[in-house]
Amino acid sequence: MYKVKVYVTLRESVLDPQGSAVKSALHSMDYKEVQDVRIGKYMELTIEKSDRDLDVAVREMCEKLLANTVIEDFSYEVQEVITK
Repeated sequence: MYKVKVYVTLRESVLDPQGSAVKSALHSMDYKEVQDVRIGKYMELTIEKSDRDLDVAVREMCEKLLANTVIEDFSYEVQEVITK
């Protein structure tokens, strides 16, 4: 079994109004050293072992459903879970 951590973020070229609002709030709380904030999504998938190539399957999931590849980038980490 695998645990896959998926990170989805807006592309650098896309404006992030939510990130700008958080940055402004942090500045108003006197955290002036914060230079930029980008908001994203984090997902954990638990996937059983199968004949399917895991990297291909996860990439397809991200491209077809988990990320809007027009405006978002994604990355993921795979961790094998050892069950007893």
